Amino acid sequence: MKKAIYGSALLALMVASAVHAQTGSRWNDGDLVVTSSNAASNELLVYNTHGALVEQSKTGGAGGVTGNAGGIAQNHDLLAVVNFGSGNVSIFKKGSDQVPLQLEKVVPAVNNPVSVAFGRNHLYILTATYIESHPIDRYGVSATADGEAKLVIADGSAAQVGVLRGQLIISEKSNAIETVNLTDQGAVSGSTKLVANIPANVNTPFGLATRGNDAYVTIAHANEISLVRNDSVSAVTSSGTQMAPCWVTLDGPFLFSANSPSLSVSRYTVYGQKIVQEAAVVAKFSGKPTDITYRDNLAAVIDANGSVSHVSIFDVDGDGNFNLKSSATINNPTTNGVAIVRSDDNFNY
Repeated sequence: MKKAIYGSALLALMVASAVHAQTGSRWNDGDLVVTSSNAASNELLVYNTHGALVEQSKTGGAGGVTGNAGGIAQNHDLLAVVNFGSGNVSIFKKGSDQVPLQLEKVVPAVNNPVSVAFGRNHLYILTATYIESHPIDRYGVSATADGEAKLVIADGSAAQVGVLRGQLIISEKSNAIETVNLTDQGAVSGSTKLVANIPANVNTPFGLATRGNDAYVTIAHANEISLVRNDSVSAVTSSGTQMAPCWVTLDGPFLFSANSPSLSVSRYTVYGQKIVQEAAVVAKFSGKPTDITYRDNLAAVIDANGSVSHVSIFDVDGDGNFNLKSSATINNPTTNGVAIVRSDDNFNY
């Protein structure tokens, strides 16, 4: 009798393991991939992981941003989308199955926004010449900034903003990597300042990804990625055969760079002060990648080619290999920004 019970239990375990093996790679099929049309009448485009368009909603603003990264930011049940042409940022909130993301409000910026980031109960908006902070409470993102600072160069070349411990880090394509301090409550405080030890050959700081006190910043025209820590560049790695790493995304040990002129994505491992290129090419595209995101074994890349854009969605295995899951064509060459919204994201302020 005991043998029969043991045999039944073993069989049940084997069946459960088989089911998990079959469905494990599909656990995040409820996730959403979002981008924006970036057209004169800007729209939020929402795709499921099978590449089907499930929502197309007006942002209430005008697009037109180029040469930036982080034009869309996601935080639990909130999503922020820049409207460069109308000088504001649209805030969407998770809604129903019929309308997954619903427009909640439009937040004015001091001037044309290019990049957004969430952190410390704030939304941070990088504009062409300023960085500003907007507090978040149970009523959502405040339309009124509680702090702002002018950028170091402030010539309209601002590219991306990221959140560090007690600071923001900002890239300006006119060869500036800078930080600005935050108050204990998370508001922008004081003036922006250049980080130390910027290499002499620095040429066009572009995209960045942050974690803790570390920021990985691409130096696109120098074909490099730099590690910034404690207000100083502490390591620099070449992009090797792949030209002009422009945008980066980070999760776990892997840092992925989208290399626009090489039409590719590269994989790096990061630890301590090391940035090691593991694979020069993990994905190739017919168009130039314009943004990339990666979280929870799912990656999405936007590329532009001629009169159209594409959103490509990949499963990412434990070794950091990209396996194409789905793709969709967008009849618009200016599509901008990309983010992944987890199906279980939820937060109440």
